[in-house]
Amino acid sequence: MSRDELISTDPCTGEVVWQGPAATPQDVDAAVRNARAAQVHWESRPISERRNLVQRFQNKIRDRGEDLARMISRETGKPHWETKTEVTAVQSKIDISITAYQERTGNRQVQGAQFTQALRHRAHGVLAVLGPYNFPAHLPNGHIVPALLAGNAIVFKPSEQAPGTAEIMKECWSEAGLPDGCLQIVQGEGGTGRALAGHKGIDGLLFTGSSGTGKMLSRQFSETPGKILALEMGGNNPLVVWDVHENDLEAAAALIVQSAFLSAGQRCTCSRRLIVRDKVHDEIMHFMNELTADLIVGSPFDDPQPFMGPVVSNRAADQLQEQYLNLQMGGAKAIRKLERPDPERPFLTPAILDVTAVENRPDEEMFGPVLQMIRVNDFDQAMDEANNTRFGLSAGLISDDPDLYDRFRREVRAGIVNWNRPTNGASSSAPFGGVGDSGNHRPSAYYAADYCAYPVASLEFEKIRGEISMGRKSLVQ
Repeated sequence: MSRDELISTDPCTGEVVWQGPAATPQDVDAAVRNARAAQVHWESRPISERRNLVQRFQNKIRDRGEDLARMISRETGKPHWETKTEVTAVQSKIDISITAYQERTGNRQVQGAQFTQALRHRAHGVLAVLGPYNFPAHLPNGHIVPALLAGNAIVFKPSEQAPGTAEIMKECWSEAGLPDGCLQIVQGEGGTGRALAGHKGIDGLLFTGSSGTGKMLSRQFSETPGKILALEMGGNNPLVVWDVHENDLEAAAALIVQSAFLSAGQRCTCSRRLIVRDKVHDEIMHFMNELTADLIVGSPFDDPQPFMGPVVSNRAADQLQEQYLNLQMGGAKAIRKLERPDPERPFLTPAILDVTAVENRPDEEMFGPVLQMIRVNDFDQAMDEANNTRFGLSAGLISDDPDLYDRFRREVRAGIVNWNRPTNGASSSAPFGGVGDSGNHRPSAYYAADYCAYPVASLEFEKIRGEISMGRKSLVQ
């Protein structure tokens, strides 16, 4: 059996970080069968045992936190300070998932005069997880932990950009005592993901990634309504700045910069479109230019630490440059240019484009450090622009007016709506997901428990007793 080699490289240097065999279709089939064999025994264990095991995993992640953070930095280029916060999020997910499981999918019994009414939750069985590269530990972990808690077995296909991160995670699960077969990893590129998503032996798929791939999966799973599909996709997220006091303009600019450029713009909740009142955009741009000029772009372990690293690959950088040039050709004005100091490496400088004059602006997620500014005359126009997207993940308002926010949160179409906070700020103790082309009404984070188990309602009585109703009469045995 011939096997292709999967290699991940450091985007900052091109050096090989991890390499190993890519899974063949036969490997995917074996992984699903092994997961199926392990799942029945795993689900039969008391929830207390499953809970204790994921807590041991939490301790293993804590013990190996530095190894994991360094691996994420080397595979993705993210600053070391940021990957350490990702490792903390992986640990925090355990306690949050346990609480969510108990609250949203626990068991309940109500004793009646003639029978017991019971509510229990069952695992789906074998769930496939397709993970992204931007948070290669935290986001897959947000599916895997609640799914294992519920009694599912997992077949996980990590991003081909971050296979080494997944291997460290798997080692932590093994060291924690997870039974063989409960978590299978199949490494590979797109073909491996397609083989897993299309496998007849899975009971569902939990996906984090692009809208294009999510739509393809939605079409595929429309033929199998008995399988659960949870889609967590991207966004063309609006950030509206309105009625900000002159003393708060610098603080507002800081919120904008963080919303747009954190993680080199590679968060699905990053602001892509800045919507401002025409007559005040010059004032806010003054502070934004100063802050953006001071941002350090560099490698993960530089001293001082950079604010942002490169985008994940040269291919990603090429695509962003092409999208940027297309906007300029359509009439966009560069306020801060998108520059690539080394054409051989994917470091990009933060860019701001005034796209007000661009007709038929493409409704695309530019997954990188490019912010598009749109100038409008009144708040009605601002709301129209905010909702002028097929996506609906994240939206934000920066304003000193609480009444304006009350209107904004009621009218904007998004699953995450923030006020005077960055759009890429979200709590794991709340649901995380969007509408439109951003998701399929299966929010993750605290609500991940909902798609990892299904409810079973029962009427129960210890003694055999039959009753057939016939109008006002009944036949009782």
